[in-house]
Amino acid sequence: MKRAPAAAKINLALIVGPRRPDGRHELVTVYQRIALSDRLVVERGPAVDVEGFDGDTLVRRALESVADGTAFRARITKRIPVAAGLGGGSSDAATALRLANALRDVPLGEAELHAAACRLGADVPYFLVDGPQLGVGDGTDLSPVELPQDYWVVLVLPKDARKTSTGDVFAEFDTRGGEMGYEERRATLIAALEKLRRPRDLAALPPNDLASSPLADELRRLGAFRADVTGAGPTVYGLFLHGESAREAQQQMSAKGRTWLTAPAWYR
Repeated sequence: MKRAPAAAKINLALIVGPRRPDGRHELVTVYQRIALSDRLVVERGPAVDVEGFDGDTLVRRALESVADGTAFRARITKRIPVAAGLGGGSSDAATALRLANALRDVPLGEAELHAAACRLGADVPYFLVDGPQLGVGDGTDLSPVELPQDYWVVLVLPKDARKTSTGDVFAEFDTRGGEMGYEERRATLIAALEKLRRPRDLAALPPNDLASSPLADELRRLGAFRADVTGAGPTVYGLFLHGESAREAQQQMSAKGRTWLTAPAWYR
């Protein structure tokens, strides 16, 4: 039996370009893990089984992809909200991959595990590595990026938020011609990353291409030095230098939806 946390992420930047021949989109994104986690337990079993989250398909596929003649089963304790832009399903799948692989008689190598993660989804490979990462291509081509970690994160999941699917969000992006100007926005992001030294420097990163929210404006009004939607939404994050300001903002934003106060995390 193996057990581990499965941390959420925020996209500190997400620049999206044209659709690729494989159906995914060209993009560049900055992944940052945060200290909000599901919990997974994985063990061998008579058949593939996933308990704790009735809507799961991704963890099951992850377990099937590393089966070595006998099956694995997983139990998930959910804390990360579902379909919220926080990567909960992808993190669960990556953690299941890693734990099941450790139980194999002959574990897969790093390259094989990365390939298995890529087949599951564009966010999944990120959760196999530590630290903030720059994702390019379809988001699965990763490289470490040095980012400040000394700040607080307030998350707001708006009341009555509805996101039919991430695919629908990308389809709407295509319909409005969102890919126009991609190279310029990409260059702006890369240039901003090169100048990053302090938490406040994160404010120079360009906004999310896929989604926006008036709640980001409210978080900035409450003292956030950066606020934006994460991933395809609908969760909004605000970054704060001081815990007192972050706690006050969380309290005031609680009327707008579910809130969490957390911080950057480094490890899987």
